[in-house]
Amino acid sequence: MRLSPYFIPVVLGLSLGVGAPVATTPASAQVAIGIGISVPIAPPPIPVYAQPPIPGPGYIWTPGYWAWGDAGYYWVPGTWVEPPSVGLLWTPPYWGYVGGVYGFHAGYWGPTVGFYGGVNYGFGYGGFGFDGGYWRGGNFMYNRSVTNISNTRITNVYNRRVVNVRPGGAAFNGPGGTRARATAAQLAAARSARQEATAAQLRNRDAARGDPRLAATANRGRPAVAATARPGEFNGRDAVAARAAGRGADRSPAVRQDAVRSAQARVRTGEAANAQARAGVTPNHGAAAQARTDHASARGQTQSAQGQARAAANRQAAEARANNARTQGQAHARAGQDRAAANRQAAQARTENARTQGQAHARAGQDRAAANRQAAQARAENARTQGRAHARASQDRAAANRQAAQARADRAQARAQARTARAPTQHAQPRMAQQHMQQRTQPRMAQQPRAPQQRMAAPSQHAAPHVAAPQQRGGGGGHPNAGGGGGREQRR
Repeated sequence: MRLSPYFIPVVLGLSLGVGAPVATTPASAQVAIGIGISVPIAPPPIPVYAQPPIPGPGYIWTPGYWAWGDAGYYWVPGTWVEPPSVGLLWTPPYWGYVGGVYGFHAGYWGPTVGFYGGVNYGFGYGGFGFDGGYWRGGNFMYNRSVTNISNTRITNVYNRRVVNVRPGGAAFNGPGGTRARATAAQLAAARSARQEATAAQLRNRDAARGDPRLAATANRGRPAVAATARPGEFNGRDAVAARAAGRGADRSPAVRQDAVRSAQARVRTGEAANAQARAGVTPNHGAAAQARTDHASARGQTQSAQGQARAAANRQAAEARANNARTQGQAHARAGQDRAAANRQAAQARTENARTQGQAHARAGQDRAAANRQAAQARAENARTQGRAHARASQDRAAANRQAAQARADRAQARAQARTARAPTQHAQPRMAQQHMQQRTQPRMAQQPRAPQQRMAAPSQHAAPHVAAPQQRGGGGGHPNAGGGGGREQRR
């Protein structure tokens, strides 16, 4: 197969620092990350995973990324590494879309963090800069809100809230990926003095390339080892598996064998063209034409595969939308049924509540009526009791009044008797004297001689009243002046 000139300027440009994927030859382990070839298909999205605990003070987190190898894309797990020297920070690698291919931009160490495509690697690498910590003198200060430093005693810490803590999203910059653009300061950081990846980082990358579990076609964008506490240690207890693949990983060509094989063919063609360009070999026109034909055929196959992939993706998306619509329709129907059932239950509850309230009101009315009847009966009984009490009181007052009247009558009678008893004492002597004079002046009657005791009693003017009075009443006889006549004359 003849060489295609299409790949020559791309590879030359990448070798000048524009960025390229990791080389797949053994010699590439001895060179800096970023020298290699470009890839015609995009990498899968960044998987979602947790950060393992820090091994000890002085380590800096370097996030995981997708690299290109013999089996296509493979995942290089994130890991804690010691920086080459104090004061240096890590700028992660990224893939950039340029001229129809995806070139790999290598990561590097420098005094400031440069541009890494706006890719959200998480744990302080949210797309711009680094929020996981900073250098203060000879000590690295760790931000506890984004770094897992709970397992060891580190005193040089601070806490600052960060928005993008969890990794995820597109792994490349360009159409369909991130749209970030490098600032002047970030471009200056890329051009300034910098150091490439350390030996521990290269060891971590080489171990990942040789692990079949980390190939994108095998893990479908969800690697079995997404991060590790120490470089290259993928089977220890601190090795962390991805929680989920990045969104859209199942539709990525990088996880399909056919798309990867087509991309590998194009990469091999580009490698051959780059080798001939470095050797100074000038292809003849026939060979160039054949190369162009082969390249066009490869491009056609790639485009056809991409078209088929897009069609399949569109069909899957349409099917997903239809399923989503059906699911939403079913959800709406269930929600409507639930609302109708809830409304019926609410109406039934209101009816039951109204019935209960009506029964309660009826019972309350009955209770009030019974209470009113009892109160009226109590009032009537009280009135009757009070009437009887008043009648008894009136009878008692009448009896008392009669007794008082009787007592007054008795007292009046007693006083009258007392006066009557005192009256003969005052008039006894005049009446007896008068009777004695009358007896002396009137002629005596032969048939009624006077008893001697009367003549003897008449002169007794000093006799006691209670003794003289009966003699006057009993001694009158048939005398016209007998009785109390003399008394009446004396009173006159």
